[in-house]
Amino acid sequence: MDLLSLRYFQVVARHEHISRAAAELRVAQPSISRTIARLEAELGVPLFDRQGRQIKLNRFGATFLRRISHALAEIDDARRELADAAGLAHGMVAVASETLLSLTEFLPDFRARHPGVEIQLYQSTAERMTQQLAAREVDLCLASQPLTGPGLRAVELFREPVLLAVPAAHALAGRSDVPVDALAGEPIVTTRPGYWQRALTDRLFAAAGLVPNVVVEGDELAAVQHLVGAGLGIGLIPAMSRRVAAYPAVGWARLSSPDSYRTLRIVWRDDAYLSHAAQHFRDMIIEHLAEK
Repeated sequence: MDLLSLRYFQVVARHEHISRAAAELRVAQPSISRTIARLEAELGVPLFDRQGRQIKLNRFGATFLRRISHALAEIDDARRELADAAGLAHGMVAVASETLLSLTEFLPDFRARHPGVEIQLYQSTAERMTQQLAAREVDLCLASQPLTGPGLRAVELFREPVLLAVPAAHALAGRSDVPVDALAGEPIVTTRPGYWQRALTDRLFAAAGLVPNVVVEGDELAAVQHLVGAGLGIGLIPAMSRRVAAYPAVGWARLSSPDSYRTLRIVWRDDAYLSHAAQHFRDMIIEHLAEK
């Protein structure tokens, strides 16, 4: 039983799908299958239930995954701690965020102060960020929805209003007290389920007894503003996006709902080793965004 086999199993168990695991690991599917088969033979129990090409983690696999995930996380923490202790100045920090737009103003300053640090960025839903933190795939997360799980710690960075973006000639442009029920039947441009913007849209409409008429849904918040400007519909945009990515073809309005806001937090595992590079990134972004 070697570390590579355990890491292969961990990824297969997360996906419960050989081809998706192979794509993430960038290895051939037969190699993954052989590795899992050898591991099961060595352990003397099946780790997955199989029906045709479908696999599902069974009770043996769930127990094994819980144990080896902890062991692999400890090994990764040990490597990071030893690298810091050896005085390796470069380091690496992995960060996940629902939208990478939140980082665009901050990254040049961080890279100027720490030019040797490698930065890995991931765009993830809140659910995926929780999984990434649990698996120690990322050091830090920027989340506009609460992340829950053992050992997680969060610091609020800021709270900002969420505005209603409409095409420039729209009747609602310039209004400051738009009730949600005035949006009934309007075409909505938003993100797909899992991102904070869609969660807020669904929540506001549900509170008004409405179902949003979603005509466009995607993964990148920054695209919503441009699609609204192109006349495809209306959408909810945080105040930060209006400042960072001004787009003259968009009109702005304010909803009368007191719940039309977002709270951005930075989240990390308080029970895991955080490298010096990750600590500097966390401390700098807290300082940077606290000034906004």
